Amino acid sequence: MSVTQTEFRSALLDSAQPRPKGLADAEGHAAGRRFDVYRNNVAVSLNDALATGFPTISKLLGDENFRAIAGVFLRKSPPTSPLMMHYGAEFPAFLRGFEPLAHLGYLGDVAEMELALRRSYHAADADPIAPDALAQIPPDQLGNVVFTFAPSVELLSSPWPIHAIWAFNMAQGPKPAAVAQDAIILRPEFDPKPHLLGLGALACMNHLIAGKTLTQAAQSGTAAHGDFDLGPLLALLLSGNAITSLTLTDE
Repeated sequence: MSVTQTEFRSALLDSAQPRPKGLADAEGHAAGRRFDVYRNNVAVSLNDALATGFPTISKLLGDENFRAIAGVFLRKSPPTSPLMMHYGAEFPAFLRGFEPLAHLGYLGDVAEMELALRRSYHAADADPIAPDALAQIPPDQLGNVVFTFAPSVELLSSPWPIHAIWAFNMAQGPKPAAVAQDAIILRPEFDPKPHLLGLGALACMNHLIAGKTLTQAAQSGTAAHGDFDLGPLLALLLSGNAITSLTLTDE
C-alpha cells in the first residue's frame, strides 16, 4: 500500500493524525517512531521560523501561546516554498480571522508591519541620491521634482498604534496610546526600521510613489490634514536613503 503526497503531508503537519499506513523506511520496516521524530522536527523548525519572522507577535502572545497558534496556522497554511524567508506571508490575515484572538484586533496589523520589515530586508539594493541633490535644484523648480524610491521602502496604515506597539516591545519605547498610526519602513543600510509618519504624510507619500510632483504630493498631504509639514518627511526620506533618483518635469 503506497502513501499519497496528500496523506503524507496531512499527517506530517498534524500530530493528532495517525502515522500514514504503508509508510516504510529504506529497509522496508514501518516508519513508526522515526516518522514521529521527523514530524516533530518539521513542526519545531516551522514554529521557530514563524517566531523569528514575527518576534513582536511572539512577545505579545508569549512563547507557549504563540507556538500553539503557530501549529494551527501550519495546518491551514503549510509552506509553499523551500525558502523560509517566504513562510508566514498569510499570517497577518490568519490572525485577523482567528476567532480566539478576535479581542486583540491589532495583532494582524502588527504582523503586517513585521512582514513588511522582512520584505524590506530582502528587497533589492539601490543607490540613493547624493545628500545635496535637492539643494542643487533651483527653488522655483523644486515643486516640479518627481522622485523614484528604493525597493525597500514600505508604507503601512492602521487604525491601531502599530508603530508604538512595535517600539514598546522591540525598542523600549513608551506605552502605546490608543490612536491610529501610519508608518514607513526604510532601510538606509542593512537592517530596515519602521518610522512613524506625521499627519498627512501617508497621503503625500502615496502620491510621490505614484510619480506625482512634489507640489502635487504636498497638496495631497495638506488636503489630508491641514497641519501637514513636508520638511520632516523629506528629511526622513533623505536620511533613510529612500530616494534613488529625481527628475524635473515641465509641469
